[in-house]
Amino acid sequence: MPRNGLSPYVMFNHDEWAELAKNAPLPLTQGDLDRLSTLGDPIDLAEADAVYRPLSALMQMYARATGQLYKETSGFFGRQAERTPWIVGIAGSVAVGKSTAARLLQQLLSRWPHTPHVDLVPTDGFLHPNEVLKERGIMGRKGFPESYDRRALIDFLHSVKSGEEENAVPVYDHISYNIIPGEKIVIRKPDILIVEGLNVLQPPNPRSSSRLTVSDFFDFSIYMDADEATLQEWYISRFQSLRSTAFAHEHSYFRSYANLSDEEAEATARQIWSSINLPNLRENIAPTRSRAKVILTKGKDHRIEEIALRKI
Repeated sequence: MPRNGLSPYVMFNHDEWAELAKNAPLPLTQGDLDRLSTLGDPIDLAEADAVYRPLSALMQMYARATGQLYKETSGFFGRQAERTPWIVGIAGSVAVGKSTAARLLQQLLSRWPHTPHVDLVPTDGFLHPNEVLKERGIMGRKGFPESYDRRALIDFLHSVKSGEEENAVPVYDHISYNIIPGEKIVIRKPDILIVEGLNVLQPPNPRSSSRLTVSDFFDFSIYMDADEATLQEWYISRFQSLRSTAFAHEHSYFRSYANLSDEEAEATARQIWSSINLPNLRENIAPTRSRAKVILTKGKDHRIEEIALRKI
């Protein structure tokens, strides 16, 4: 049974949560999961069945309830405006598995009859171009809140929630480590929009004249969690693997890392983690954990060990 304490969350362990799986279908195969998984973030059918199947059912419940509330509110005011997309935010550290979780939920949610059109937008596309970061002297703080064009991201979400037919999103290339000039992804009024990124649950910037923040547009939010030591090891493992994949590409921004020895690669990854990713996690990402509707906590084997659901 859920363990209720002096907390705004209801807590479930892995097995308690898995009992809820009977409330939702699992229209996925292991082949689907293999295509959805990111490098270094394995997930199998049993884990998808135990964790993400119930989560997709819960999200459907919330989305339907939001739709019903919208319908009743519109009727109350005598206005029949079309309902706008239901927006989900997914936050968490580098290497925690946000991208895999986002793609898996996109697939599961799109297979429910009420929400066939589910789009996914990584916030990487809203990073300032490298030229801007260099000009501002913050190239070494890429991924920190100030490295994003938050105004553009907020404007995009405002447009989505306002019911615009089409909204364009810049495209980020992980090979060149930069925004691709002139390239856009067009989002056309999805039933659900998933927004995935490090800092999507950030509170308003106290130095900004606007009190709006990205999370103000979310109908549902998820924080992917793991302890610092585990995240560091996952990051190092992923860095090691990238030497023979993305780093080896002839146009890779990190081409110089491709020929590092195992020892050199580990030392480099530890330095990057301790100087960039860990400070960002501690200063900006982890403090937003309590702002999420759902917290998924992973163990060392990438298995979700605990699920926290904010009480209604």
